[in-house]
Amino acid sequence: MVYIRAIIFIMFLTVISFSCGWASEEKMPPLPSGLSKDTQFIIYYVDKRFEQMEKRFELLQREIDKRFEQVDKRFEQVDKRFEEVNNRFEEMFTFLWILTGIFTTLTSVVIGFAYWDRRTIIRQARDEAIERIEKEGRVQDFIRALRAFAKENSEFAEILKQFNLL
Repeated sequence: MVYIRAIIFIMFLTVISFSCGWASEEKMPPLPSGLSKDTQFIIYYVDKRFEQMEKRFELLQREIDKRFEQVDKRFEQVDKRFEEVNNRFEEMFTFLWILTGIFTTLTSVVIGFAYWDRRTIIRQARDEAIERIEKEGRVQDFIRALRAFAKENSEFAEILKQFNLL
């Protein structure tokens, strides 16, 4: 009971300190009878104070909601920017894969061409060297001489047949 009276007294002092002069400007609405004038006065001004606090809280809530909406819009903008950056990275990686494919293809083609060209040139050079040796060289004359000798010597003819020279 003592605590309730102390709380009411503190509320009374708070209301009085924040609302000096309201009693003369406004008329108090009728309150339940059976209460003292001081209690009615305190209840009236406490109610007024709560209404004012409610209005302030509503304003504060609206401001907070507006700020949250602004923050949400900023987050959406940041999300869009991240998506743009992600798309750009995907484009760059795709381009790098294309360049890698082109480089790999060119390298393979160059190596294949070099291998083919080398084999072709070596075969051609070998055939030309053998032809030249056979035409201009003394090897052909030597083979003719061996064949002529093989006509007289049958053992030597067998040896030349084994080496496909006869």
